[in-house]
This record gives sequence, C-alpha cells and structure tokens, in this order.
Amino acid sequence: MLEKVIPTKIYLQESELPKSWYNINAVMKDKHAPALNPITKKPVTFEELSQILCDELAKQELNMTDEYIPIPEEVQEFYKMVRPSPLTRAYFLEKVLDTPAEIYYKFEGNNTSGSHKLNSAIAQAYYAKKQGLTSLTTETGAGQWGTALSMACAFYGLDLTVYMVKSSAEQKPFRKAIIETYGGKVIPSPSNTTKVGREILEAFPNTGGSLGCAVSEATEKALNTPNCRYVLGSVQDHVILHQSIIGLETKVALDKYGIEPDMFISCVGGGSNFGGFIAPFVKDKIEGKAKYKIIGVEPASCPSMTRGKYAYDFGDTGKITPLLKMCTLGSGFMPSTNHAGGLRYHGMNPIVSKLYHDGYIDAVAVEQTKVFEAAVMFAKSEGILPAPESSHTIREVVDQALKCKETGEKKTIVFCLTGTGFFDLAAYSAYNNNTMSDYIPTDAELQKGFDTLPKID
Repeated sequence: MLEKVIPTKIYLQESELPKSWYNINAVMKDKHAPALNPITKKPVTFEELSQILCDELAKQELNMTDEYIPIPEEVQEFYKMVRPSPLTRAYFLEKVLDTPAEIYYKFEGNNTSGSHKLNSAIAQAYYAKKQGLTSLTTETGAGQWGTALSMACAFYGLDLTVYMVKSSAEQKPFRKAIIETYGGKVIPSPSNTTKVGREILEAFPNTGGSLGCAVSEATEKALNTPNCRYVLGSVQDHVILHQSIIGLETKVALDKYGIEPDMFISCVGGGSNFGGFIAPFVKDKIEGKAKYKIIGVEPASCPSMTRGKYAYDFGDTGKITPLLKMCTLGSGFMPSTNHAGGLRYHGMNPIVSKLYHDGYIDAVAVEQTKVFEAAVMFAKSEGILPAPESSHTIREVVDQALKCKETGEKKTIVFCLTGTGFFDLAAYSAYNNNTMSDYIPTDAELQKGFDTLPKID
C-alpha cells in the first residue's frame, strides 16, 4: 500500500471550517472556581458582569455547560477572509536540527494584525454592534490585540480607545500608527487620563507598565463612558472560546491526513492562544482517550505558572476587576520590560490554571536570549520572522526536537505560531547587537507580588 503523501502546507476547504466554537468548561471534570465580586466575595452574576462586558460575552463567560457554541453567520463570513490558516510541516527546521521528530505549526499571522487575536476581536466587535453599543475600550501588550480590535471596530463602525503597555508603546511606535490608521486611539499605560493610572504612576513613577495596569485603565474608562464596554484579548474564558477556532481547524487538518500528534506546544501570557489551540485535544486527554503532552511556554521574567501561586487574585493592578482563581504572581507584581509584551501579565486564565493545577498540562519558563536564538533559527530555516511571544514556543519546540535526536524517538510535535515579528525589530536588533539581557525575578521580588494577594475567607 502506498504511503499517503502529506503536503508541506495543509489547507482546509471552506466547507470544512468549524461552524461552532469549542467550550472546554463543558468537559472539565472539575470546573474552575467562579469569579468573585471583589466587594461581596460572592460569585459574579450576569448582571454584574454585563456592566463591564457585552451581554453575549458575559453569557459566554459564565457558560459551563454547552460544549459547542454556534459561531454567528456574520463572524463565519468574516473568518473566511483570513481563515483557514495553514498547518505547515517544518521540514527545513527538522533538517537544521537533524531530528527524527516531525514538526508541524499552525500559522496565525496571515492578517494585518499579524496574529491570532483577530479571531476574538471580530466576534467581540460583532456582539457589541449587535447590542447597540457605540464604543469600546481595551488594553494591549505587544500591540497585536489592539491592532486586531481596531480592525474589527473599523469593520463595524465602533469607536475604540486602546491602553497600550508603555514599554511596548515605546518599543513599537508603528503599532500605534496602524491602530490609528484603523481609527483607534492609543494611550500609553499607565497614564494620567484615569484615576487608577495616576495612582500607579505615583507608586511606580518610572514603570514601563504592564497588562494589569492597562486593564485597570481600560476598565475605568469603560465604566465612565456612556454606551461603552470593555473588551479584552486574553485571560477570560470567552476569549479562549473564540480562539478554539485554532484548535478545531488543527484537529480537522491532522485527521484529514491521519497525522497522530504526541505533543502540543504554545506560548502562554494570559492563556488565549494556548487555551484555544489545545481545546479539542485536552478534551481527549480529560476523557482518557489520548496521552498527549501539552506544554505552555512562558517568559522566565514573568513566570505565573511555573513560580506563581494558585489563588484568587485581581485581574488588574488597580484592583477593579472581579477576583479570579488562577496561577498568579500577584496583581502588584510589576514585570520587567522584556520584549514579549503580550506575555507580560501577572496571572493566567482560570481554565488554563485549573488544567495545570490538575496535571493535564505542563509549563516551562524560558529566558529571552534563548528565545531569540530559536527565533532566528526559525526565521532562517522556515522563512517567517516570528513574534517574540511565538518564539517562546519555538524555543521549547527546538528543545523537544533535540531531545528526540538524543533518544532517537520519532515524536510528532504540533505548535501554534501565533504571529509575526515585523513590529518587533528593535528586539531583534538588540539580540543581533548583543545588547539583550535576561532577567529572572528573585524569590524576594516575587514575594512582593504575593503580598498583594487578597485575603479570601
């Protein structure tokens, strides 16, 4: 019998595109603890959540029962402009590494935002428009989410204010330019435009900011602006729900050619791409149908999973948001200004945190110089300049492939390449000029963040 030929790039037909998102919450044997009202310490209700989020997003956030949630037809039509994304065999990377491992990557950078973020941005903008809202606010780290949401808001005619982590805004001025091209307003965070921003600047006058700071400012702005809601690109369960389109497409592509994966790897900051990528596969692991190794890769400078605590914490620095049970470094932790702005967040999505706590997934932390070493290797072999966030994934992929070389095991590794690095050239220049350094927080520095954890009876 002739062996089935697997093409270098696997594309799906429009008829094969998923019509529903996948909700991991529905299949988890032990649900993650509910979000709590920070004042009453009682589970957050739909009425409370809908003061911040769009109504439909609030419903999705609280949905623990429906395994599949239909994708609105308008969103399906939009997806067809940028999806399906290809599943690619990394033949040249395999050759460079001289490994028996088979490596595949799901590339999410084929749109102007250069990342996976558009998958959720268009859904959230759609629900906002359907509800009759006129404006949205958000935070952004590396700028990918802010770019994606500006595209989505332009598509639906919504005003947008983006609070961008200050260090990222300084490193990536052209992100600001593209967000403004689509009509969004960019404010480096922390700023003096909000009460919480002014308080953070008073406490940390030289801070480069963090996603937690930006979340606080965007939330405050939304609460004080008529006909406006806050939307976010990570951390929350409904964002992972929308990003499950990545994992669902990956599963169809793998099944189409009979590819049997051993390992899934992706970067983790707030958990959106990682949770969406692994969604249909972790279901098989929970139900005992597969023994995949699933690895989340985070920066050593902001190690919420590998060195954090599993506890209730605020999702933001200003302590405005509901309390989430998650892997966290404490909302008061101020991460260093590394070049992976999208991973510079103190906490982790509750689904991902619970899966890690229960042993369904693993996590590793890597230093940024090693990350960029792998990024350059990938760029030279596969012809794509990866984003710093995505390059964390590549670092672990390379390490796992080299382990296969040492042992002689032929494993199939599948990873999510979340985006491109064309707005991160300052980081690549720092690496090329040997001016990049690694920062790993000490136990004492982490303890300062842990000391800010709220007391829950």
